[in-house]
Amino acid sequence: MTQTSTITALATAPGGAIGIIRVSGPDAIGICDKIFHSVSEKKLTQAMGHTLHYGKIIAQKQDQREELIDEVLVSVFRAPRSYTGEDAVEISCHGSRYVMQRIVQALIDAGATQAAPGEFTQRAFVNGKMDLSQAEAVADLIAANSAATHQMAINQLRGGFSKELSTLRDNLLKLTTLLELELDFSEEDVEFANREELYTLAKTIESRISYLTDSFQTGNAIKNGVPVAIIGAPNVGKSTLLNALLHEEKAIVSDIQGTTRDVIEDIIQIQGITFRFADTAGIRKTKDTIEQMGIERSLKALDHANIVLLISETGIEFPNVRIPEDKHVIRVINKSDLTHPASSFVYNKVSNGGYIHISALTGAGIPLLEQELVKAAAIPEINDNDPIVTNLRHYEALKKAQDSIERVLQSLQDQISGDLIAQDLRLCLFHLAEITGGEITTDEVLGNIFKNFCIGK
Repeated sequence: MTQTSTITALATAPGGAIGIIRVSGPDAIGICDKIFHSVSEKKLTQAMGHTLHYGKIIAQKQDQREELIDEVLVSVFRAPRSYTGEDAVEISCHGSRYVMQRIVQALIDAGATQAAPGEFTQRAFVNGKMDLSQAEAVADLIAANSAATHQMAINQLRGGFSKELSTLRDNLLKLTTLLELELDFSEEDVEFANREELYTLAKTIESRISYLTDSFQTGNAIKNGVPVAIIGAPNVGKSTLLNALLHEEKAIVSDIQGTTRDVIEDIIQIQGITFRFADTAGIRKTKDTIEQMGIERSLKALDHANIVLLISETGIEFPNVRIPEDKHVIRVINKSDLTHPASSFVYNKVSNGGYIHISALTGAGIPLLEQELVKAAAIPEINDNDPIVTNLRHYEALKKAQDSIERVLQSLQDQISGDLIAQDLRLCLFHLAEITGGEITTDEVLGNIFKNFCIGK
């Protein structure tokens, strides 16, 4: 990417009532002037920033005849007060696929180039309009599919995570400065900070980095959904339960044992939290090769789940499967409508058995089960003061920073030379800077980060 080029792309998907086309770069306003004719006859190059202009997009055909494409509103943004930090124009037109593509083609013919995925946001980062963590939050905001993922993306985009990292950086610089002064004046009878004070400051830093690192598990669950495995013997109603939770006939239901032979996955939101359910093959001994493969996949789904719904019915034991201790298990007895008259149906959790009685067929007890799922997910309430890590790149950088600060703590305890401690402090600073982009310089790294962005963003 070269900062001297002027780029353009659709900012909204075609097909709606209104569409927006973006143009950004040093010649953005001049290029738009070539195809835009204002009703006031005023040139865009003479317009002030943050102004709207009504007019027509007129382009030339191959035979040099003029073609009226659309009547539009044009927004003019002057550098540096734009999303990218460059001169920028947004064209609001009718959302027809033909109209939008024809305007983009006219802009390209006038001198613009087609933007690459994420190039607008990448330019915003390069021009200092946002740091790298905020740029990545843009993609998370676009992909947000729940209240929780939206809130996390908004917090990160507003700079909550960046402020946290800035505070850590300031404390690390303070610690590094004290050590450097200690080294510079080691032969003088001057004490800038004793080792206990240095250790206390380093411990505070380590505690906060650990908090951010540990938050990744929660953040990842919120962003990608809490994985839930539905485990049970054949014909206890696992598929019926999945359909009841989804409120649609997603899984095939049959009285024939072994109907579900593969893992069926789907996503549902409960109280703003995304859950990824996996309906698995019934657990039993079988000689059917295909069914056995399904059972093996069921056990793998169990390993990958955070929550296990262990399903049975009255008179049928729960399957004898090994469930890791870190899994939250919810035991459910289905088909309770067959064993309890409607007047005495058990909707609540049985106090002595730890079971939830439900009827997946009628929906009885499902609200209670949903409450238990939300409780088991243990997703904390998200606010502006609690940054949560959701990005794997950020997590890896934080883990490296955590390792470095832990070495600092150990070195302070062991009375290791200050110059060695200072080296670990510099490494910690480096890894934190990777998150916000302070040490990111190569186009290869940047390209990898922005490659999954939408074109036009």
